Amino acid sequence: MATGNVMPELINNYQIFNDTNRLLGISGEIELPNLEAITETLDVAGSLGELEVPATGQYKSIKLKIPFAILYGDIFDITNTTTATKFTLRASEQFSDPATYDTTTKPVKIIVRGKPLTISLGKLVKGKKGDPYVELEIYYIKIVIDGDTELLLDKMNFKFELHGKDMLKEIRKQVGMEG
Repeated sequence: MATGNVMPELINNYQIFNDTNRLLGISGEIELPNLEAITETLDVAGSLGELEVPATGQYKSIKLKIPFAILYGDIFDITNTTTATKFTLRASEQFSDPATYDTTTKPVKIIVRGKPLTISLGKLVKGKKGDPYVELEIYYIKIVIDGDTELLLDKMNFKFELHGKDMLKEIRKQVGMEG
């Protein structure tokens, strides 16, 4: 067991499941989405030039590409635009303790919900992968590391949490969404 500070090393392995808890046949890597804040540029008296100011909890369109090795049934299971698709990525992060040289791991769970925007059918090449993919618009993302919720963004339900802290509680009260 690690003591003190640990050094993050790598993702030891991961798997992806749909909402029926079935492993999907994807290719070797998934690039996680970027969260880019909605901003306003201010150029006000008393400041030295422009300031880019983020609107707390508000993010531009968030996309996630789910790559597959070949074109087969599972890819079509997630292309229905009338129902939200839910994925859970489960990973194991590996750490090293510099004091003891011991290796430890921590579980990571990333839950996403969204709807498909792009369905790429990939290509046909003899003896090779086809590289089809589905790109989703993400409405909901939750990241849990070692049992702690580090990030929760639910765009449809006005929720944004960092390290378990509700970042929009006061704003919901101020705009009449909570009592």
